[in-house]
Amino acid sequence: MSLVLIIIIAATAIISFMAFSNHGLFEKYKFSVGAIIQKKEYIRLLSAGFLHADMMHLLFNMMTLYFFGPIVVQAFGEIGFVVVYFGSILLGNIFSLYLYKNQAWYSAIGASGGVSGILFASIAMIPDLGIYFFFIPIPIPGYIFGFLYFGYSVYMMLNPKEHDNIGHAAHLGGAFFGLVFAVALQPEIAMQNALYLGIMAIPLLYMSYMVFVKKRIG
Repeated sequence: MSLVLIIIIAATAIISFMAFSNHGLFEKYKFSVGAIIQKKEYIRLLSAGFLHADMMHLLFNMMTLYFFGPIVVQAFGEIGFVVVYFGSILLGNIFSLYLYKNQAWYSAIGASGGVSGILFASIAMIPDLGIYFFFIPIPIPGYIFGFLYFGYSVYMMLNPKEHDNIGHAAHLGGAFFGLVFAVALQPEIAMQNALYLGIMAIPLLYMSYMVFVKKRIG
């Protein structure tokens, strides 16, 4: 097990636990469009990745990171892992900021952007990677999971709810970063898996059309 992976999981768990009982800490470092744009508190673009809504939110993200992180470490090394994880958090939150810049009320927390980047970098390397859910006894191929994940996130991103603190746009931005990073560094493997990656990217193409052509944001 990678030492860097363990440190990131431990740091995220400790900071999240601290914020569970410290509302001031939570409010100071969560992703908040109003605070970032109006007060220039850019640290929130990264610090929000160390905060979680509750124990289940934290556990789900850290378990996913624990199981899929080693694949990225093996493929790209510990430095590559760090670049994917924090690059995905930053890009995910920057994308959220771009989408919701006119909605000062919008806020979100969680390591989901970084975890999504790690997850999709793994899927890019192994498209038929089996992903298990508690209530499904058979594994779901990674590229099918990716298609469904992107599709759900795109829908929720284009139809935001005021009290929904889940960063769907951050999920998409993070997953996109992990996917592109993996393709850029391992183009031969990506070419071999082009069909799977194409299927997985269909919702992203739709999102790009809606956001950049139709100008539908939120």
